[in-house]
Amino acid sequence: MTITASRPTTTEKKKAAAPAPRRTFGKWPLTVLLGLVSILTVSPFLVMLVVALSPASSPTVPAQWPSELTFDNLVRTLSASGFIGWTMNSLIYALVSVVIILITASMAGYAFAKKRFPGRDALLWVFLATMMVPFQATLIPTFVLVSDLGGIDTYWGLIVPTLANSQAVFLMRQFIKDLPDELFDAARVDGASEWLVYWRIVVPLTKPILATLGVFVFLWHWNDFLWPLVAAQGDALRTLTVGLTTLRGEEVPLAVLMASATISVLPCLLVFALLQRYLVNSIAMTGLK
Repeated sequence: MTITASRPTTTEKKKAAAPAPRRTFGKWPLTVLLGLVSILTVSPFLVMLVVALSPASSPTVPAQWPSELTFDNLVRTLSASGFIGWTMNSLIYALVSVVIILITASMAGYAFAKKRFPGRDALLWVFLATMMVPFQATLIPTFVLVSDLGGIDTYWGLIVPTLANSQAVFLMRQFIKDLPDELFDAARVDGASEWLVYWRIVVPLTKPILATLGVFVFLWHWNDFLWPLVAAQGDALRTLTVGLTTLRGEEVPLAVLMASATISVLPCLLVFALLQRYLVNSIAMTGLK
């Protein structure tokens, strides 16, 4: 008696080749937790927006939802005498600082990462040691130095003391260090100068980290309060953060204050929206060579 084995059909082959269904039940608790954290994070901004759009005499959220929403507070804020000037001072302070810090940090990072010179590592560690010194500890000496040079109530006195950013240099150095040395050697063999190597190789390949660093530097200067408060003692160079603080001492409705805070957040959201693509690329390239 002969026994022949039956061949598996096409349907049986597909069932055998199909991967086992994944169990997604375990992800639901994490998804719910992240959703709750997101709601808690966004809720203060939503309350700020609702209060900003509420009438000045309306009860505040969450005590009671306003009966109507209006743009009168935003119009009143934009038409204020000092608000536009404060915003322009903050923009100049933030944008100029971002451009200068990105240029100097990328150059210094390139030198520390790819150039060899005596005392390079010692100089890097000394420079990084300044990260452990709080700004409050150097506030008085910096103020005395800038005051003796005539920098109080000037743009350069407001901007220059904040340009030495050791954290930015360290981030650029770590990113440039992972770039292949063959690219730089090939450029030098072709006769490229160091400036051409920096402009044609370093800058294009570091766009993701430059965008990420630019966002951080912009937010830091836009929200900076202590140094602008000390360096800009007059009303002409008062920044937005300092100006909004002065409104707390006046009889200004809460809705107007929230409208001012809402407008001050918009540039930060705009910068993040414009550079979001580069931020995602920098995160995706983390750890890759």
